[in-house]
Amino acid sequence: MSEFETDENTEGTVEAEATEDKSQEGSEAKPSMNREVIQNIPITLAIEVGRASLKIRDLMRLTQGSVVELDRLAGEPLDIVVNDTVVAQGEVVLVNDRYGVRLTKVVSAADRIKNL
Repeated sequence: MSEFETDENTEGTVEAEATEDKSQEGSEAKPSMNREVIQNIPITLAIEVGRASLKIRDLMRLTQGSVVELDRLAGEPLDIVVNDTVVAQGEVVLVNDRYGVRLTKVVSAADRIKNL
């Protein structure tokens, strides 16, 4: 049976290494993933304020100070997106002079799968 162990190097990255369990030699091998390995996989979370469609000619005319109108109204919740999938909605807050997002709605796992 294979299992994954984690080793942290001095730079703080995690390396997964497969090891063989010699005590169960001859049995059917079923890989099991260490939960910590999964939890340490980095993802990119994006906050989407809105979208706009432009023609290339309009894009080429944009200069400093130009305003692009988005498809959202002021006050509408923002989308929290992971890997191009909306996982939640929220509102902008300030946290120690930095922007943050307070989640107001979390999309259920079943709904996220439907939207794939």
